[in-house]
Amino acid sequence: MIKAYKIFTGPDGHTHVTQGRVADNQLNQALGIRFKETAAPAIYDWHTAPTNQYVLTLTGTLEFETFDGQRFILQPGEVLLAMDTTGSGHKWRILGNDPWKRAYVLFDPEQEINFKPD
Repeated sequence: MIKAYKIFTGPDGHTHVTQGRVADNQLNQALGIRFKETAAPAIYDWHTAPTNQYVLTLTGTLEFETFDGQRFILQPGEVLLAMDTTGSGHKWRILGNDPWKRAYVLFDPEQEINFKPD
C-alpha cells in the first residue's frame, strides 16, 4: 500500500489531516487528470481544494499546514487526497530545490475513496 494523506473539512469548518494508505490494487473511476509543475522555491498561502482529487507527487518535497497547525511532509511517490473544498483550507511550501511535479486526478465526490487510515 502507498503512503497517503487525506485533508478534509471537519464539522468545525477547518481543514484536518489524516495519515494512511491507498491500496495498490483498487480501480477508481476518474473524471479527469491534469498535470502541473511549480518551480522551487514556492509557497501557496491559504486555499481550499478546487474539487475532490488525488494529488500524485512525482518530484519535489512539500510541507503542508492546516489552520489548526497540523503539519505533514509530502514526498515523491506519496499521495495527497484533497477533499477540503470548503472551510479554512491549507497552505504549502516546497522544501529544497526540486520543482513540484504532480498529477491531479479528479473524482466524483460520491465515489467511495481508496484510503485506509493508519
